[in-house]
Amino acid sequence: MREFAFTVRYDAGVDDLMDLFIEEPRLRARTRSCFATEAAMWRVDHVTGPADALETLDGLYLDESTCNECLDVGGCSSDREHRVLAADDQRRLYYTRRAEIDRCHSLPYLAVDHVGDGVLLEAERSGREYVWRVLMPEETTVGELFDRIDRKLQPGLALELGRVSEMTGWNADDGADATLSVTERETLAAAVEAGYYRTPREATMAELAESLGEPRSTVQYRLQRAEEKVIEEFVAD
Repeated sequence: MREFAFTVRYDAGVDDLMDLFIEEPRLRARTRSCFATEAAMWRVDHVTGPADALETLDGLYLDESTCNECLDVGGCSSDREHRVLAADDQRRLYYTRRAEIDRCHSLPYLAVDHVGDGVLLEAERSGREYVWRVLMPEETTVGELFDRIDRKLQPGLALELGRVSEMTGWNADDGADATLSVTERETLAAAVEAGYYRTPREATMAELAESLGEPRSTVQYRLQRAEEKVIEEFVAD
């Protein structure tokens, strides 16, 4: 098996759902699972972000008249079902089931139509980017699938090939990442970028706190909590 990774980039004003991700860079959505056959697609998405953005997202994501996977602006008459499986002030877990997906120019349908029943997909939304990974047999012709996706894009969307490679780290980003809060993830990312974890260290805790505009004790606590979750998940795995 190998994976085909590609990115769909959205201009502002093209898609209401992606506009929310563009406007709120802390909003991030990842699939826990996404399966498709010729008859149906079903997926579970884990979303993290600020409470106000998640409340707005509920109204957009759960709108059963909208296709969240479609590439064009044409009508999509497939039957859809959306549910919230879990929710708190910084997280959502959404379930989606879509029947008769052949009626839509959606990414899961194009993938299953090209690869065959049982195709497995991963996806991530953040900012302007909707990144997809498709798990496929070695003999699958990737170029034809890429060209077919590209032809279905509406104006304001652009397609970029990521990689075609041996399967690596499938679903590897689940686990600790799913349990980190927005502030913990932001603080941990800032620490990595600042070189806090390099040897020798390129930033002190005080410098990190100053760059984040937060009290040193707050930054230290968030890092400790994030480190605890990451290390516990690593040991458990």
